[in-house]
Amino acid sequence: MQTVKSNGYDIPALGFGVFRMSDEELERVLPAALEAGFRHFDTAQIYKNEAALGKALEDAGVARDEIFLTTKVWVDQYSEDKFAASVDESLEKLRVDNVDLLLLHWPAHEVPVAKQIELINEVQAAGKTRLIGVSNQNIAQMRESVATSAAPIVTNQVEVHPYLDQSKLAAAARELDVAITGYYGMADGAVPKDEVLQQIGAEYGKTAAQVTLRWVVQQGFVALSKTANPSRAAENAAIFDFALSDDHMARISGLARPDGRIISPENLAPEWDA
Repeated sequence: MQTVKSNGYDIPALGFGVFRMSDEELERVLPAALEAGFRHFDTAQIYKNEAALGKALEDAGVARDEIFLTTKVWVDQYSEDKFAASVDESLEKLRVDNVDLLLLHWPAHEVPVAKQIELINEVQAAGKTRLIGVSNQNIAQMRESVATSAAPIVTNQVEVHPYLDQSKLAAAARELDVAITGYYGMADGAVPKDEVLQQIGAEYGKTAAQVTLRWVVQQGFVALSKTANPSRAAENAAIFDFALSDDHMARISGLARPDGRIISPENLAPEWDA
């Protein structure tokens, strides 16, 4: 599996996200994901499926050191009396002693970023996660996180798809040696139906979804894919046997529009960079 390097650490460039997946869907699709070559799995406390993922991975019998496991702390746990305990609960559900990557899920507004970073540093120092990062931060918040963290901030997990221009955030992340991890790559189902992406895909014998995932990783980002369909797991993994031309990369990026952002929950999202 190709990797993305951040602060000297390697993150698998393609991950399998389990957002909005039921326990039954996860149990059904995970063996196919493993067979397709996925070893990077991304969940979160708020997804309510950490336990299902932990059981499915254990049942599959894959060695722990072959798996790159990410979870995220939800915003209502950003306090001294809750944060570490919530991580302990996540580890118990996931059936592991530690995760590879722990993220702050949203910036929220009640708890200062510096305090959030202090809390996640404490659990990293305690050995409950190997690496730490953030999610859904704007440029200023990302800079503050890097400046105040004792441990490296290895990624900022954000919405990434062809209809949203994240070039300014990506440029700032490169300066800080922070990897961008992209979620919602299919843009809520718009990508597979996009005629431009279908046309580009046809030139490579690939689907619009494969072209988009390739566009994400070819920018040097980590791409999170998702499917509840076991037969599609192999399709999503088959993005490392071709490379998009510079022209096609530019055409895909050119699909961005001012109203392209899809995920921006009130009271959780920051003021996004223009």
